[in-house]
Amino acid sequence: MTENGSSPTSRRALLLAAGSAGVAALTAACSGAAGTRGAAGQPSAPSSRTASASASASASLSPGASAPACVLAVKAGAGPYYLDLDRVRSDITEGRKGVPFRLDLTVVRVSAGCRPVADAAVDIWHADAAGDYSTGGDSFLRGTQVTDGAGRSTFRTIVPGWYAGLAPHIHFKVRPDSRTETTSQFFFPEDLLLQAYARPPYSERRVPKHPNARDSRYRAAGAAMTLPLVPDGAGYRAAYTVGID
Repeated sequence: MTENGSSPTSRRALLLAAGSAGVAALTAACSGAAGTRGAAGQPSAPSSRTASASASASASLSPGASAPACVLAVKAGAGPYYLDLDRVRSDITEGRKGVPFRLDLTVVRVSAGCRPVADAAVDIWHADAAGDYSTGGDSFLRGTQVTDGAGRSTFRTIVPGWYAGLAPHIHFKVRPDSRTETTSQFFFPEDLLLQAYARPPYSERRVPKHPNARDSRYRAAGAAMTLPLVPDGAGYRAAYTVGID
């Protein structure tokens, strides 16, 4: 994983070297580690096979734990704010103020028994506390990571703000090679959003009473794609295992 730098590595060059098979569908693979959510929207049974692949696998697992259950996730479009900036980095904040948030992602291949996928490019992008996206020459709250040998990548960002009547969300795109990609988005638990939004700079705006429930996309996909946030210092963290076919 590559941190911020003056000369970020080109994602295109890394993808050309990956040589992975194409993506047919994006899935959320149930993982056993605490704080990792599966596609059903609930913590899943422990799995010794996925523990080493999950960025949140800090607890030891008992012998004989069940195998992971990989379930198709809900796909979503990239929206009007996707930019291909080739910014390979872990910290994407660029000074944007907000509640700190660490996102640990693990990419696995469902058709290979949830085997970790190395060298897959993972893009994320989202709005800032004011509900604004970076556009033009800006690049705040956007970045790419290339998964390591265990399929892992980590992003350091902030809890996104809300805009346009939509549930707060983080867009993500998985690219296992230079020809294929699949896009979806993560949501946040509404109670924790309201806790975050009670703090500045979010509190400088009028906070919606129900930031998630008003969005039909959340009602349709929130159970599968809501991140399992846990406290982490002054902010939160979450881990999620994403499967590709």
